[in-house]
Amino acid sequence: MDKSLSDIGRGAVPLRRVLKRVAFSIAGLVLAAAGFFSWQSFYPVQAANGWSYRVLHEQVPKAASLAMLSDGAILVSQELREGRGSIVRIDGPGERHEVLGGLSKPDGLIAARGGWVFSQEVADKPVMFLDDGVVTPLFEGSGVQGLWDDGENLYAIEDRKHIGRLLRYNWQSQSVTVVRDNLDEAESITRCPDGRMLYTKKAQGVVRVLAQDRSDPVLIGGLNQPTFLRCDERGLWINEDSTHRARLLLITPQGKQQTILSFLKAPQAVIATGNGSYLVAEGGRDRVLELTPSDSTPR
Repeated sequence: MDKSLSDIGRGAVPLRRVLKRVAFSIAGLVLAAAGFFSWQSFYPVQAANGWSYRVLHEQVPKAASLAMLSDGAILVSQELREGRGSIVRIDGPGERHEVLGGLSKPDGLIAARGGWVFSQEVADKPVMFLDDGVVTPLFEGSGVQGLWDDGENLYAIEDRKHIGRLLRYNWQSQSVTVVRDNLDEAESITRCPDGRMLYTKKAQGVVRVLAQDRSDPVLIGGLNQPTFLRCDERGLWINEDSTHRARLLLITPQGKQQTILSFLKAPQAVIATGNGSYLVAEGGRDRVLELTPSDSTPR
């Protein structure tokens, strides 16, 4: 028996209702995803047992590199683009003075030769030397981020995809040597008390040891976008440059990995204050944190 169209449609869910249900489902998923990322963004930083932290300075746009001054003030590079970046001095009470402006993504900052060396993480910007308000170009680089100085040589590493370089500048001869090339997103270089030089490969999530035979073995893997390295008597500090759930890790001299801070947002440099505590630049939240161990004593 033939059925009329009205009979066929009877009892079926109207198309409009189906589309409405699909739209509500998609909207629910979008809201759930937005809520999840919002939770990750605003979830407070967590410190490991034996450590505590406080927000030392707020409203420090794109805080990146840090340096301690002898009078207790700090220098902070504000990693803004297109000439809006700067290096600022923040005194103990929080008063701020611009040391140098008009920069583009100022990132590396390190004391050397009685002054300060800094880099800008953009193409074709030289590594510069700042001394008593006078800025002097040292050598050319492209996307230079990490810096390390041992008194005789200044090392600079370029954060570039596949064509980055590790450069060594000799202060006496003013010559530049390419130590490594064809690096992929290498962002930080440091030397540890045992003499080993380490560098990061952010995209691969590893820290490598600079080896004379150029094999550069992996020291630590499985990291989430490692960006900054620092060695001291406590071990190797590693910051992860992730915008969600980033960590500050400490690898002890015995090889034990500890998560000191978690739920950070794009953390950058870590420095010691000399009073047993550390400062952490949390660029994703535009602030500087002070990190203190329970066994804090002046160092």
